[in-house]
Amino acid sequence: MMFSLKTGRAVSHPRGRTPVRGGRGPAYRLVAALLLALALPASAAPQLRNLVAVEGVRDNPLVGYGLVVGLNGSGDSTQVKFASQSVVNMLKQFGVKMPDGQDAKSKNVAAVMVSATFPPGYRRGQPIDVTVASLGDAKSLRGGSLLLTPLKAADNEVYALAQGNVVVGGLSASGRSGSSVTVNTPTAGRIPNGAVIEREIATDFASKPTVHLSLRQPNFETATNIVEAINRRFGEVASTADGTGIDVIAPDNPTQRVAFMAKLESLPIDVGAETPRVVFNSRTGTVVISDGLRVKSAAVTHGSLKVVISENSKVSQPAPFSQGQTAVTPQSNVAVDEARPHTFKWPAGAKLQAIIDVVNSLGATPDDIMAILQALDQAGAIEGELVVI
Repeated sequence: MMFSLKTGRAVSHPRGRTPVRGGRGPAYRLVAALLLALALPASAAPQLRNLVAVEGVRDNPLVGYGLVVGLNGSGDSTQVKFASQSVVNMLKQFGVKMPDGQDAKSKNVAAVMVSATFPPGYRRGQPIDVTVASLGDAKSLRGGSLLLTPLKAADNEVYALAQGNVVVGGLSASGRSGSSVTVNTPTAGRIPNGAVIEREIATDFASKPTVHLSLRQPNFETATNIVEAINRRFGEVASTADGTGIDVIAPDNPTQRVAFMAKLESLPIDVGAETPRVVFNSRTGTVVISDGLRVKSAAVTHGSLKVVISENSKVSQPAPFSQGQTAVTPQSNVAVDEARPHTFKWPAGAKLQAIIDVVNSLGATPDDIMAILQALDQAGAIEGELVVI
């Protein structure tokens, strides 16, 4: 049996042999095997790890306040009082005392907020990435170095120490005449492996007889399918009291519990049919329509009214020796342009591609799409959910 590269079908050859032409034997069979694997339908069932979060195994946010030094005149100005005060306090720690009432005026320093995420299970001495963002009016953090900064959690305890050179993806340049160019965001950057864990976060993952799984999107059908899949695989160990979480009896031995969770997270789950959504981002004008959205039979008319008001002044100049005065007369021009509305109809049960084709044929903008779909939702013609972010 051989996979044909031309027809995409399996072809039988006599005597169970695969013809080798031009020395393509092993390589040809390898490519054929890869194409055959790609041609086979893949399982659409997602793994359990993509549907739930394990209680006691989660990220924890960290935050701190620090100083970035070494900037080439692009730091905070003298108007940022807390930056100069932070410099004075730092110098005191090194035995340098500033005169009373005098600020440390330096545009090579910027006050920043440092944030990081404490991954679950990390131990003392392991590095994590940090994000640095300007707190004052610094122009750029490019070329700066973050001084030693303690990072605290919600309990106000220090869990990591951050320090290192800031990597900035943006830049800013300006000329003497006031012209300037800014690319991306030069006042924020990252420090890869810029913090070291100094305190571990305790977890009750291994101390309880059961492991609680919280659904990322609560759903009664999904919770029921997860319980049935786990019980088929491991016996009667899973149960649920609602559509938001599942309790699973896990081994007491830590090593066995970790191995059990590894097998549990890789379990394929049938989530059933999900409700299609239309997501609007009102700030950026982004519209995302998930596959599976259906519309009922509806007729839509969408047009726009444009009003343009222009102001100008007309100067009236008197004739020579007429003893008249020059007068300035304001003039206003108002123009109203109402675009001819388009009426179109979607058939009942129209799919995503039909919706896109109709909208694109009208040349509708994202704002037009948002208005049309919101009106269809109010009319009860959309079989899905509208979400505005």
